[in-house]
Amino acid sequence: MPDDLIKHDLDSVLAPISRANGLPNAHYTDPATIARENRAALEHQWAALAVGADVPENGDAKPIEFLGQPLLLLRDDTGAVRVFFNICRHRGMILVDAPRKIEGAIRCPYHSWCYAKDGRLVATPHVGGPGQNQHEGIERATLGLKEVRSHIWRDVVFINLSGDAPDFETQHQAALTRWAEFEKPLYHGGEDSRFTLDVNTNWKLAVENYCESYHLPWVHPGLNSYSRLEDHYHIEEEQKFSGQGTLVYRQLKDEKGQSFPDFDGLSQAWDTAAEYIALYPNVLLGVHRDHAFAIILEPVAHNRTREHVHLYYATPKTDPALRAKNAKLWKDVFIEDIFVVEGMQKGRAAAGFDGGRFAPAMDGPTHMFHQWVAQRLRDTESGL
Repeated sequence: MPDDLIKHDLDSVLAPISRANGLPNAHYTDPATIARENRAALEHQWAALAVGADVPENGDAKPIEFLGQPLLLLRDDTGAVRVFFNICRHRGMILVDAPRKIEGAIRCPYHSWCYAKDGRLVATPHVGGPGQNQHEGIERATLGLKEVRSHIWRDVVFINLSGDAPDFETQHQAALTRWAEFEKPLYHGGEDSRFTLDVNTNWKLAVENYCESYHLPWVHPGLNSYSRLEDHYHIEEEQKFSGQGTLVYRQLKDEKGQSFPDFDGLSQAWDTAAEYIALYPNVLLGVHRDHAFAIILEPVAHNRTREHVHLYYATPKTDPALRAKNAKLWKDVFIEDIFVVEGMQKGRAAAGFDGGRFAPAMDGPTHMFHQWVAQRLRDTESGL
């Protein structure tokens, strides 16, 4: 798409909601436009990669490809979660090709260069010739694994591939402040509290749908039967996050009337309330008095997204049957959204579609996300 046309389209997106258009089709279908957008909205920002629960114990390692980049999620010997480029500094060989426990060093399967779990290069067998494991031209201290800038909040592992984003706490202070009451230990529910949905849509459409409650009566009639559209409110933090909250949250109970333990020290407002925000760019978060969740949106292709869903609780031990029931409840809700986001992706093939319009009273959170993407593109490509 020509630069002047992109500028015109972004002007339309950045207009006030009453006369704005959404992002045009190219942002969902055109590889060149999407590559520019990925650099601005994902590489130069704090993008969600995984969760700490993906590597629960020291030495656990998980290879992850993100935007075509081979990365390694690793919990080191001190318990810190780190992200490295998953390549040997010698010839660029992939180091770890499947999730596993690393007992000693990370060994390259090609020439056996070895790295400590903190990234240091610790062994270079035969590098100076047979039986000579050192060479003056190979300075181990300068050839450790390349670490990717990372930060963990609510167990979500965020990365900044470009390395030039503001500190996470600075960039997302508004979100940290809004949910300060929930700054408490989170306990992943385990294997019965994680699931993945493969969806034939662009990742942005998943964000756009999650942001708003407008669709509840028609897409989620069961949920809407007790947490109605009129019980919801908008959450809008310009250029940071947006979403929705509800004043009516009903705790899940087992046959004996027992529910999950609450997070300690919450104010009374949370007795019946819950909130759901999309923290830009690609993580969807939910908080309730007795559980929370995180959804990592993995942008697999322009029309494919993998949604990694993780459920958390206030205590390390919760009833397995109730956890399974809760996971099924949320999975059913998220599955209900699939036909919508896939339908919108298919609709982006319509040449006459201008990006759509926003219902001013109902689509504020979604419009805000469109504006965020447009502004990131504009800022990045103007060098700001």
